[in-house]
Formats: sequence, structure tokens, C-alpha cells
Amino acid sequence: MIHIVFFIIFAFVMTQKEHHIIISLASNEDQEAHLAAAREQLIQLLTEAHFTSAIWTEPVNTSRKVPYLNQLCTGTTALGVNLLGEVLKETERRLGRVHNEDGIVAIDLDLLQYDDQKYHLRDWNRDYVKNLLNEL
Repeated sequence: MIHIVFFIIFAFVMTQKEHHIIISLASNEDQEAHLAAAREQLIQLLTEAHFTSAIWTEPVNTSRKVPYLNQLCTGTTALGVNLLGEVLKETERRLGRVHNEDGIVAIDLDLLQYDDQKYHLRDWNRDYVKNLLNEL
């Protein structure tokens, strides 16, 4: 059933305008494996997906003191911004993301930019985002 839904989305997408996007990837649990799995999913979802290097950062605003592995992805999509957000959240769930109080983040996929519209504005001020943007 899921494959049928993705086929319908794919068929619809093929007739739509392409939008330039930037996505932030982050994980603090089995970091390298979760980022690799997320990259595989994004390669299937996006046209012309490109990734920065992955860098380690210290956690911010969390009780869990395990470092994060962070990376940025740029690409294009014909999905609308709302549908893209839903697909990213579903991808997080499939890769093991649950929202709980223990601070474990299997994978976090945040849409930072959709065409000229920026999202997660605080993230744009983080050093790792500024540094990784130079690689795009």
C-alpha cells in the first residue's frame, strides 16, 4: 500500500515545478548509521540531492550529553512545502524517531529552506549550519 502511495505522489510530482530546498540532518543515537539511512531516503525523495560532510557537535538545550552528528542536504523537489514536511516526519518515524523525555534523537530532519523561505531560524545562527552551508 505504501508503494502505491509513493507511486501516486511520484506521478503527481513529475508534472510540478521543482523547488530548491535545504534540509538539516542530525542524530545523537547510532549517529553514523542513522545519517546513512536518512541519506538513502533523501536520495530517493529528492532530485539532485547533494550532501555536506558530517560534523560532530555538542548538544544544546537537552539533558542528554551525547554528541550529535550533523549534516546538510540540498536538492530539488516538486512536493509542496506541507507535503514535504509530512514526508520528512514520516521518514523520521520509519528510521526510529520517537518523541520522548530521554533526549534520544535517532534522526532529525528539519527543512531549513524551501525556495526563498527560511525555516528553523535559530538553526541558521548555529556554527555548524554556517560552516556547512559553505560546502553547498
